Amino acid sequence: MTELLPNYVAGRWQAGSGAGTPLFDPVLGTELARVDATGLDLPEAFAFAREQGGNALRALTYRQRAGLLGAIVKVLQANRDAYYEIATANSGTVKNDSAVDIDGAIFTVGQYAKWGDTLGDVRALRDGEAVKLGKEPVFQSQHLQVPTHGVALFINAFNFPSWGLWEKAAPALLSGVPVIVKPATATAWLTQRMVRDVVDAGVLPAGALSVVCGSSAGLMDALQPFDVASFTGSAETAAIIRSHPAVAERSVRVNIEADSLNSALLLPGAAPGSDAFNLLVREVVREMTVKSGQKCTAIRRILVPAEVYDAAAEAIGAKLAGVSVGNPRNESVRMGSLVSRAQLDAVRDGLDALASQTTVLHDSRNKPLVDADPKVAACIGPVLLGARDADAAQRVHDVEVFGPVATLLPYRDLAHGMALAHRGQGSLVTSLYGSDDAALAQVALSVAPSHGRVHVVTPEVAQAHTGHGNVMPMSLHGGPGRAGGGAELGGLRALDFYHRRSAVQASPGVLAALGL
Repeated sequence: MTELLPNYVAGRWQAGSGAGTPLFDPVLGTELARVDATGLDLPEAFAFAREQGGNALRALTYRQRAGLLGAIVKVLQANRDAYYEIATANSGTVKNDSAVDIDGAIFTVGQYAKWGDTLGDVRALRDGEAVKLGKEPVFQSQHLQVPTHGVALFINAFNFPSWGLWEKAAPALLSGVPVIVKPATATAWLTQRMVRDVVDAGVLPAGALSVVCGSSAGLMDALQPFDVASFTGSAETAAIIRSHPAVAERSVRVNIEADSLNSALLLPGAAPGSDAFNLLVREVVREMTVKSGQKCTAIRRILVPAEVYDAAAEAIGAKLAGVSVGNPRNESVRMGSLVSRAQLDAVRDGLDALASQTTVLHDSRNKPLVDADPKVAACIGPVLLGARDADAAQRVHDVEVFGPVATLLPYRDLAHGMALAHRGQGSLVTSLYGSDDAALAQVALSVAPSHGRVHVVTPEVAQAHTGHGNVMPMSLHGGPGRAGGGAELGGLRALDFYHRRSAVQASPGVLAALGL
């Protein structure tokens, strides 16, 4: 029987009392390990994190906590090779795709270590300047940001077991808030291993970082008013979380990242073969195939002028035809597998849901896999769909197929194209392609209200832009409406979620003694 991965809560490693849920290699079908959280004393776990972990972290200054993040970076770098092996085995990703998750996480923690150091040796942050409350400046109001006296619960998605942990944990720990992470079961091994390495290295105070693998049952019940919760996953589960008594009655602050039908928009005037046209084609293919399209930021809808629809379909399809799919251990494979056979079924169901309103422009589903058995492996080749009537194809704007699938949609004029971008009802990101700076700027402002991030690509940034789907810690990650209304990263803005704003009304002498 495979190893039962232990949980780390209440300052000690604890195995669940159940048989465990198996984790599989999605390409070979072999069982890798098991996870279980049955029988854990969750009230004890949360209390230990709040009291032991929280008190220890808050006793440190921001600069000292930044030092802890720097120590975490060293631990993760030292074990990087093992993480790549786990990602290949448990997530089915090729090396370049694993790098997005693993190296992206290490980079993000390192950035917050640098930013945190600039905050200095203080334990609270000034929020604006003091203002007088009367005619004379003898009684003033100073707003502060102070760390919340609670725990941060992360319920994470299966697609980024590394980055999904650390992009949230870095600002939380820097803020002085202890973390309990519940990774998605299918790919929990990498998260658990990273927590194990950091715990074993002894770089954090006891209770600052905990991991629960297996079922999430009871986790929300354990939340108290000063705790915070962050969820990444489906809109259906997000709705359950929003209605939970912890949120609805105890006012636990919650951050949600849910479904997102992101778009890429080619501006008028970009003829087939032009630099802007080629940049769009390259980015669409990359976003469809990186992590087999299992990214919350991936391009799902491709919006192009009607006159270049056919040329775009041909160019994208030609590049997709060259994508080899199969076992990520084979160096010739460019795209690995989905995370599980269940996810493969979900992608097939999504394609069926779109079938009546789209046509297939490119289909690699029947292309032979490399070193993989199609009866076992959770692999599927990229599929490009199209709908010549973008308005009538309502499902394209409603159904997210979380895999290597995107839909090409023509627009009549720029106003129509922007309207289609808004049809996503709130997305994490849209990318714009063109060469007219003024026009791109106008479109960026027009689509910004329904998007968390607007990624503008012109020929001059062809080699410098960070990619439509790459989430950089300097920029906001989140989106309104359907995308969940959440906000992560964005530099030090991420600390807002883990702080409480309070106004201290006092004399200038008292305010000066705050030491800010």
